Amino acid sequence: MGAKQIVNPEKDFVPPNFTVKELRDCIPKHCFERDTLRSFSYVAYDLCGVAFLALCANHISMLPPLLRVPAWVFYWIAQGVVCTGVWVIAHECGHGSFSANKTINNATGWVLHSALLVPYYAWRHTHSQHHKNTNNMTRDEVFVPRTKSIRGMQGKPSTPAWVTDSMFEETPLYHLGKLIGQSVLGWPLYLYQNSSGPKYSRGASHFNPQSVLFRPNQFWQIVVADIGLLLTASALVYASWCYSAATVFFYYGVPYLMVNFWLVTITYLQHTDAAVPHYADDEWNFIRGALCTIDRSYGWVLNVCFHHIQDTHVAHHLFSQMPHYHAIEATKHLKKKLGEYYKFDDTNVLKSLYHNYKHCHFVEDTGSILFYRNASIPKPGVTY
Repeated sequence: MGAKQIVNPEKDFVPPNFTVKELRDCIPKHCFERDTLRSFSYVAYDLCGVAFLALCANHISMLPPLLRVPAWVFYWIAQGVVCTGVWVIAHECGHGSFSANKTINNATGWVLHSALLVPYYAWRHTHSQHHKNTNNMTRDEVFVPRTKSIRGMQGKPSTPAWVTDSMFEETPLYHLGKLIGQSVLGWPLYLYQNSSGPKYSRGASHFNPQSVLFRPNQFWQIVVADIGLLLTASALVYASWCYSAATVFFYYGVPYLMVNFWLVTITYLQHTDAAVPHYADDEWNFIRGALCTIDRSYGWVLNVCFHHIQDTHVAHHLFSQMPHYHAIEATKHLKKKLGEYYKFDDTNVLKSLYHNYKHCHFVEDTGSILFYRNASIPKPGVTY
């Protein structure tokens, strides 16, 4: 038998050279129109879902004992999905795609994000920096890959992440354990100490108005964001006093952790993949960074509940003020225009999450166009 050949996304890779204008011109003009009333209909839709699920959970105690545990598990999963949809709508507000009115955007986003313990204005600023600098090795704000030296991997192999037939020192349980930790704790750690951010701001807090993450003129916006968190925290403490801490944890706490899981998973998989490069300053530009994005289908139910944030994310990164309800149509036109530069993957989300976490560990210390590597040893007969 011959050596097993691996598809190499780096081979003959040429960075894209589209302009913003030519990509915008391929999309119908109505896709950029924002309808405030239509946007609020999605808020109502999501909040009705939250209320309905909470009402159903209120009757779980009436079920036979053997059905209560699976009923709670179903509630936690379903409520986490619906609340992630609420988070996505607030995300639209932060981009100004919810409404043409800035005050409506910020007031709605502040209320919805505060209810989910997200510091709206602080997140809005760093998320804007992420969009302006996507997959730039020095300026991006989220899931910036660590270099080989920072990972302490000097002297170990640098196996391309697309080589799947390889042997790792770590066990599958090790990868799974770390992945669960990232998925559940990654979001609060990012807010608290910018854990997946760039080197200059690691340890910086989204809750500190004087953080290096923010400009001096943003001081009071961060304070207002913190006030929103305090109001929500106070409501949760009061509810714990009225009902019990366990009740609040069951109704709010576990779904909150599920929202954390989906936020980290969606963001991680959008920009982390063996086929997705990161750029140094000399090769990076806005279009190249925006196209370092993968659209992923999570199945019809999740796509709808998440307002298609994950399967129209290329369009979102190119034109972040485009409302989500036009993004599917825009994606069809962009796909034709972009050709090989449009990336889509409908692999099961959990499978993709584990696979990418296992194989995408670091990038080399030098180079202008960098793809993920790991320290695994390719099995005999594998060439690339």
